[in-house]
Amino acid sequence: MVSFWKREKTNKEKSNYLSMRILVTGGAGFIGSNLAEALLQLEGVNHVRVLDNLATGSSKNIEPFLTHPKFEFIEGDIREAQTCLAACVDIDLVSHQAALGSVPRSINDPLTTNEVNITGMLNMLTAARESAVQRVVYAASSSTYGDHPGLPKVEDAIGKPLSPYAVTKYVNELYADVFYKTYGLDTIGLRYFNVFGPKQDPNGAYAAVIPLFMKAVLNNEAPHINGDGETSRDFTFIGNVVQANIKALFTENPEALNQVYNVAFGERTTLNELFEYLKQIAGSDLAPIYGTERVGDVRHSLADISKAKSLLSYDPKVSVKEGLKAAFDWYRQHHNYSYSV
Repeated sequence: MVSFWKREKTNKEKSNYLSMRILVTGGAGFIGSNLAEALLQLEGVNHVRVLDNLATGSSKNIEPFLTHPKFEFIEGDIREAQTCLAACVDIDLVSHQAALGSVPRSINDPLTTNEVNITGMLNMLTAARESAVQRVVYAASSSTYGDHPGLPKVEDAIGKPLSPYAVTKYVNELYADVFYKTYGLDTIGLRYFNVFGPKQDPNGAYAAVIPLFMKAVLNNEAPHINGDGETSRDFTFIGNVVQANIKALFTENPEALNQVYNVAFGERTTLNELFEYLKQIAGSDLAPIYGTERVGDVRHSLADISKAKSLLSYDPKVSVKEGLKAAFDWYRQHHNYSYSV
């Protein structure tokens, strides 16, 4: 089995912490670009390569890095096995963020969601194994909990998936486990809970609720809320998610490997409460427009983050209110930000 800090690779010098080369798939997307930015600032990282097909990511998100001496961009699709192999050349660690998100998108187009999220993940795991990559940290999802009624959500208690998207993210976890047990490839899965923050696209049919709220308030338009607004989520600021990814990439705790973790703040907020917080921040008196519940959505979600705290030393610093303030400041400053490729 390949160790983390040292790996055997033909005609290559053994890697060490001071020369880590990291691949971020989906690195032009919301989470991926924030993570790439943070990795470029780490002294121990020698090179950050981003692979993205710009289908849902944006070249605008990585534009500031293009002249950085440690940055490299490959435009390509994880559905192509050879592209994944090429992207893994001389790479030590992989952060696999590329995916097609959104429950409604998966319901409308399950085939494409399956191709990107499952075939793409399998291609990346295979490429990582064949390239002697030391570790793959991948984006899992809270949707994996499905119809399990328990709150807070604990990693080893899941239900049946409620959408094609949830199926794909669960299959990712199964494949990661098999690749460790069969090939010795170390993996860590991070089950994200409703991530929000700067660079999250408020446009398009599958935009998430917080950027939609931000856009509505900035345009002085009443936002739409699905259902009665009492649906609750463990909204998680992007800074906390970046921290979890970095902890997972670099942990030296052998017990932390080949596990899945909840990545959240550990507090539940309803959509009504969320919009009230935003109104206070923005000084707005808008009232939302209520509609029907979305198909495939769970009613409540809340994470138990004790496992990540214990094994990864995860310590989320930014609360929902603090994150909303930071996000709103960013959206206000970048109101005309172009998310198109």
